[in-house]
Amino acid sequence: MLALSGLVVWCGSTWAESNFSGGVWANYQYLPNDKANTNSHGEFGGEALILYADGKAEDGGRWFYSAEARFGPGSFTDPDNNSSGDQFALHEAWMGWKLNEQHAVRVGKSQVPFGWKTYNFWPGDLLLGGFGDQMDVGVKLSGTQTSWHYDLAYYLADDWGSTSTDTLDDNGHWGSSTSYRKVQTLVGNLAWQFNSGNRLGLSVQTGQLQDLTGTPDRPTTGSHEAYVMYLEGEYDALFYKASLIRQQRSLPEAYQIIAGMPEKVENTRIAAEVGYQWGAWAFYLDATLAQPDTAGNSVGDVTAFAPGARYNYGPGWIYIEYLSQNGFVDRDGHIGEGDFDALYLSLDFYF
Repeated sequence: MLALSGLVVWCGSTWAESNFSGGVWANYQYLPNDKANTNSHGEFGGEALILYADGKAEDGGRWFYSAEARFGPGSFTDPDNNSSGDQFALHEAWMGWKLNEQHAVRVGKSQVPFGWKTYNFWPGDLLLGGFGDQMDVGVKLSGTQTSWHYDLAYYLADDWGSTSTDTLDDNGHWGSSTSYRKVQTLVGNLAWQFNSGNRLGLSVQTGQLQDLTGTPDRPTTGSHEAYVMYLEGEYDALFYKASLIRQQRSLPEAYQIIAGMPEKVENTRIAAEVGYQWGAWAFYLDATLAQPDTAGNSVGDVTAFAPGARYNYGPGWIYIEYLSQNGFVDRDGHIGEGDFDALYLSLDFYF
């Protein structure tokens, strides 16, 4: 990424070095089972402008920060469920303080330390829905000690504002602005780097669900919890990841009655990613399986696969990926059946 670096910014009595950069992306999609789409030979869309800001205090200072703002239909945001009510959103925005060289605290909207992110967040997230690229608002402590890394975080909510449930890349899986949202979530992550290229980890999260059905005091009458055991690593040009996720969600009482949903939603997810780096090219496969355990859910195991390739042409990347799935994860974390196939070609560049 090319950036304007070394820009001096006055921050009270402290000088800081900041990097400002931006990017543009767009996406072509071809849906083989959609007659209107095949008649037009696919379509281009998902266009977006992305602005980045990263910086730190002067040499020896402990403050640092990072932010990412997105504008346009390709922002992966949902105007009906975000804080802006438009196709604009802050994917990330936090300030950090270094306690020492191994430990730091971040306050704002940051990456939830839960398992791993896929090589390309879409379509790679597949049936991770709700546990992929999570970005929530709160405070996070991160540290490293010899071969161990840990995170401990408390997130007030999963987005800005009082009713937003939109987490951008991972949206559509934590209720809605008229049902409930994720709040008061405690997250812990511990990973062991057992050799130079591989680590084994465990992440857990537990929190509340706030009723947004119209009750004036918006009670927290629901809860959620999940854990993931994961492995990730690389060997020469090969890279790989695997995880087992178990989740349970007790839906808010009012929403449960209105929507006719069961009291508890439970399921197990298994995810894997394997890839190979070859010069400017990377070839990879994302695969997930979801097993519903909710009482009354008659859906069997569902799967999703996304083989893809990425080419680094210099100022950006070109992605080509195919998505095939026979199931999905809805806003309640519920597993459902549904066939979907699509071919994607994504283009981006950064300045």
